[in-house]
Amino acid sequence: MTVASHSRKVNKAKMLVVDDEPDNLDLLYRTFRRDFTVLRAESGQQALEILSEHGEVAVIISDQRMPEMKGTEFLSKTVPEFPDTVRIILTGFTDVEDLVDAINAGQVYRYITKPWDPDELKHVVDQAAHTYDLLKQRGEAIDLLENQHWVVMKMAEIAQSTDDVTVALPDIATAAQRVIGAQGVAVHLVDQAVLADHVGIAGTASSDLIKQDPLVGEAIASRELKYCTDGAKVADAATKAAYEAAGMGAHCVAPVRFRGAVVAIVSLQWASPQVFSERSQNFIKMTAQQVALTLACL
Repeated sequence: MTVASHSRKVNKAKMLVVDDEPDNLDLLYRTFRRDFTVLRAESGQQALEILSEHGEVAVIISDQRMPEMKGTEFLSKTVPEFPDTVRIILTGFTDVEDLVDAINAGQVYRYITKPWDPDELKHVVDQAAHTYDLLKQRGEAIDLLENQHWVVMKMAEIAQSTDDVTVALPDIATAAQRVIGAQGVAVHLVDQAVLADHVGIAGTASSDLIKQDPLVGEAIASRELKYCTDGAKVADAATKAAYEAAGMGAHCVAPVRFRGAVVAIVSLQWASPQVFSERSQNFIKMTAQQVALTLACL
């Protein structure tokens, strides 16, 4: 089993099925509900509204012949906003010209004729979901490389623009916020394992949460990344109250180390719960290393 298929079974990907015949919608739902979170629509317009509400899905299966809007017309409308979504057409007619045009334009991945063979459709959908996983991984890898390059260049620019660390801290926090995407970021200097007076804040970062969350002390003491995925589930009542008062749902604290000592911490704060994947943790650590080099230059 590939990592991608295992991930889909643990965290179900979303699928949208579109057909004006309720029996077909029910059949598609029953076929894929174990492996996907299946959304249903009875027309192209309703499907567009569902996408507007629920966001990107991994796979769309759409009937071709529907009132008001053909399947290929509906799918073409989803391409600009959801380019990675994989699209499959179901057709009981020989609309060869429409299908060929849609496939050539990259709007349709495959077409399946009605009545479809369940095993064939499952195989095609599995391939489609795997293709979606690969597209997302490639896109994420490209974004990661671009962000890594940007943060290196930006930190070098900050280091060259001033020799005053107090002036640089807000700019460093702003740069970290841009590449990581947290609602609030604070870069707080550390002196002999204790938070110092100087801090740079970007976005909605709460200084009170930094002072009250035990994660900060743990990150400084261990010199390792520490995070809380959901502040509402923290066992300690005082810490839970600190998250609520700050309006934050997740917190990640990255120690900034230079020559073996923690010279600062980067506090990353989100308004909603977060999942810190290995890739995101590695990127946060890389950003903290760039912060360390910038502070060293200052």
